[in-house]
Amino acid sequence: MHISRFDMKKLSFLFMISLIIITGCNVVNDPTKIPIEVKNNIPGSPQVFGIPVPKGELFSPDHVRMLDNNGNEIPSQITKVSTWEPADNSIKWMWVFFFTDEETDYTVEYGPEVRNSMHYDQILTVKNNQRANGEVTVNTGPLRFEVKKGEGGGFFNAPAGSGFLDKVELDIDEDGFTESDVIAEGKEGRSSFLDIIDGMGLDRSKAVVTRTIKELGSGPLHAIIRVEGEYQYGREDNNTAPFITRIHTYAGKSYIKVQHTFVYTGIPDNHSVPSGQYEAIATQNGIVIDEGELSKDEGFIEPDDQIAAAGLSLKYNLSDNKTVTTSYYDGKWWDTSSSQFVQSSLNNEASVLQTGPNPSQIPPLANSSAEQRLQNVFNSMIKIDDETDINAERAAGWIDLSDEKWGIMVGFKSFFEEYPKEIKIEEEQEEITAYIWTPSVEPQSFARKDLENDSGMIANFAQGLAKTTEMVFYFHKKSTSADVEQTAKMFLDGSVTHADPDWYAKSEAFGKLSAQKEKFASYERGLDYKFQWMKFNQEWEPWYGMLNYGDNMTYYYGNEWSQWTNNEPGNDYMWWLQFIRTGNPTYYKTAQAASMHTMDVDNIHWPKDPVYIGDTNESLHYFQSLEEPEGSPYVGMGRRHADQHYSSLLSAHVWVPGWIASYYLDANHRGLEVAMQTGDYYVKRVFGGHGLRGRRLYLSVWNLAEIYDATKMDVYGDELRDRVNIMLELQHHPDQGGEIVINRYGYSQVYVTNGLRKYVQLTDDEEAKNAMIDHARRLRDVPPYNHDMESYLSSISSLVLGYEYSGEPSFLEEAVDRAQYLKTDELVQEFGSYENQKILAEALEEASNFPKDPGARRPPIWQITNGLRIFGWTSIYNVPYLEYWMEKENYPAER
Repeated sequence: MHISRFDMKKLSFLFMISLIIITGCNVVNDPTKIPIEVKNNIPGSPQVFGIPVPKGELFSPDHVRMLDNNGNEIPSQITKVSTWEPADNSIKWMWVFFFTDEETDYTVEYGPEVRNSMHYDQILTVKNNQRANGEVTVNTGPLRFEVKKGEGGGFFNAPAGSGFLDKVELDIDEDGFTESDVIAEGKEGRSSFLDIIDGMGLDRSKAVVTRTIKELGSGPLHAIIRVEGEYQYGREDNNTAPFITRIHTYAGKSYIKVQHTFVYTGIPDNHSVPSGQYEAIATQNGIVIDEGELSKDEGFIEPDDQIAAAGLSLKYNLSDNKTVTTSYYDGKWWDTSSSQFVQSSLNNEASVLQTGPNPSQIPPLANSSAEQRLQNVFNSMIKIDDETDINAERAAGWIDLSDEKWGIMVGFKSFFEEYPKEIKIEEEQEEITAYIWTPSVEPQSFARKDLENDSGMIANFAQGLAKTTEMVFYFHKKSTSADVEQTAKMFLDGSVTHADPDWYAKSEAFGKLSAQKEKFASYERGLDYKFQWMKFNQEWEPWYGMLNYGDNMTYYYGNEWSQWTNNEPGNDYMWWLQFIRTGNPTYYKTAQAASMHTMDVDNIHWPKDPVYIGDTNESLHYFQSLEEPEGSPYVGMGRRHADQHYSSLLSAHVWVPGWIASYYLDANHRGLEVAMQTGDYYVKRVFGGHGLRGRRLYLSVWNLAEIYDATKMDVYGDELRDRVNIMLELQHHPDQGGEIVINRYGYSQVYVTNGLRKYVQLTDDEEAKNAMIDHARRLRDVPPYNHDMESYLSSISSLVLGYEYSGEPSFLEEAVDRAQYLKTDELVQEFGSYENQKILAEALEEASNFPKDPGARRPPIWQITNGLRIFGWTSIYNVPYLEYWMEKENYPAER
């Protein structure tokens, strides 16, 4: 058969089209592979981490699996956390859980042809009986424990619960659970405690569990049980206090991770309660408190309700022949390079106590000098009967009690940093107690340190602050000290799991940003030096203590630090951003601590509005709930930077993005819980129109966008849309000239940028895009100097986002020009080689290209050595997004 040249070309063309189609199909079906690294891997560690996914690529967690270094699937548990809705219903964030092996490199794989085999050697089960005197029972295989609800009694005459673990069974013989497997039990109403002391004496708490929940992320390999309850007191003058205990359990394992949160509801001092409201946080017109008169009230510096003791306790079931094991570091308090085991038999008592300077923080922590670290101020005392008495500077934070059959290990994360802590064993009571606040030191006071005005106020808002502490409980058959210590380290100083930094950028979950790039070294040095400087100071000063750790100071003037930052402007979020961009495990652990501090101590949590849950059969309970008193209008509002965390409030001082990031990246439910509390505060609009203007409005749009993105709840989405509309309407006022931000709050550019970026990402709202374009044009033509360089450099973020939405090259050109100030020269020495704080500060100022302000009374607030604004208003919210477009548009890294 003759085929013409034309037919040959036609057939060749059709063949090529077919090949392209076939090849294209293969490309579509090829799985996406995400490189994962576990840094500082401890083999066998349970790991849960968040992974973002680009829009439109994944619709089911069943199409995700975990591969080892050889490409073999390993058991994993995948949880769908959030989607790109309402713009797209594909998955945006998922949690991946697995146990590490000996390797550090893994792969997350997803795609339409990928299926998670869901093949598990062992699975755990959870029974959650929500009746009034019900219980939750968890069985991991070797471990089974029970937590009881209610106060006992009732129709079935149920026994009272302990507030924590009521019965713990360990099946070391692998023959099923029997009564001989009970290794520990709770103590009625006292296995969780928060004891208060005041002028009338000690009031010991009774813990009552009111609710148990299986959290999102619970599955066959890993389950999280949320135990809610309250501490009740014997005297009517002491308020009940809520607590939440999250218990993480693991298939085939006999250890649990415990995150315990209490809320302080006491009366912090003896000042006379004034009538009226503070001007800064008034919710209506009326009597304004005269703070001049308050400054004469000595009651502010006299403590009232103090924490005498707080912690968790278990009664153990071990034989007479017991051995205690623990460890400590044998160098200076900052040196953890060498540790020593301590082991001895037990006849009476054993304890590990960690203290430090001014535990109660009254007076505040005495900082070290710029030339010399604090010496001889930390003390770790290890006592075992009368035979062992060791004094060191730093304990490792765990203790194990074992007999010939089995044992219990208890450890604290941040045992040293969140001093004072103690783990104590009392043989007569057969109890092991993890003291969050130990009675071996003076009670925790919440009085003010003096009667001076502190960041604009003479007040005390300690009532309603919270504290979350993380612990590990390991129930094990007889084991070596090394094995027990290895398990302790998994939780006390564990591995850090991270995707390739470019993946976070590719996902665009945080917007169009760039991972850290060597080609932009002059910009990146400014970020890394700043983060390293703040970490250096945290460990040099040091910024430690139960209510301090995680926070940093604000102002560095004359080689001295002052005022706790209390998270302005989203400091914890900045650490999370730099972590995803670099994979640096130090940034991760600092971000963890920063988020936990800011969501707890820097926020008001009590008293809350009543909530009807509907977990009873009686209809009357709903109507009774309507008659319960309203909570504080300030629940969900943050604290202002001040010398003490709880002495000053402001209506626009709460940043939730870091808490949401900790929820996404670290599966930390506490982050979303507290963020939603802030969302409810916005919905109530307690400040009326004041809360809908200025920085309050700009910041609320950002916060609500994050909350709505994580929850998809209409109550937050509706509030967000309304506030965006108000913001855009105000932009049209002739006084604004197209600029969204009023001159008074020029540094708030980054709030508007981050808020609208997230909002447009969710909604594809063209009006919001056009508003940002007009805003960027105004900032290009009329540079903002209303807060000097804070406003000017903050505007880089708006120019970059305006370029993203418009493609107008002059926006990017102007952003690059302004960013020249952000470049930082190389230090003449390695960062860690500087002798002390003062010399390092001088070197950083020499390397920085930030403009000086020689006429000012004190150094400018944006300088590199200060703690507050340089993070967000000038650098971290600008540089990653600017670098993305500089690379995409082939801008030279240096000019």
